[in-house]
Amino acid sequence: MVNVRCKECGVELTSHHTRTHCCGCSNMTTVKGNTITAVDLSKVVMISSDKQNKKPSIFSTEELAYQNARRNRTVRKLDFEIK
Repeated sequence: MVNVRCKECGVELTSHHTRTHCCGCSNMTTVKGNTITAVDLSKVVMISSDKQNKKPSIFSTEELAYQNARRNRTVRKLDFEIK
């Protein structure tokens, strides 16, 4: 969820993942999901955002490479003669 404030009219807008919210002044600050648009973005202040930081991996690069190689293994087809 993203919260922004339009400096021109002072309206605070909260985003929604499907609905579009607009302040209605001449700057037309619009928020939908994580997208913020306006005629002049210098007149828009971001109050908060929900950007999530990635957690560091608990596996080393060698362990990740081993798991990726293991994931790409295939089963060999064996041909049997049926009598």
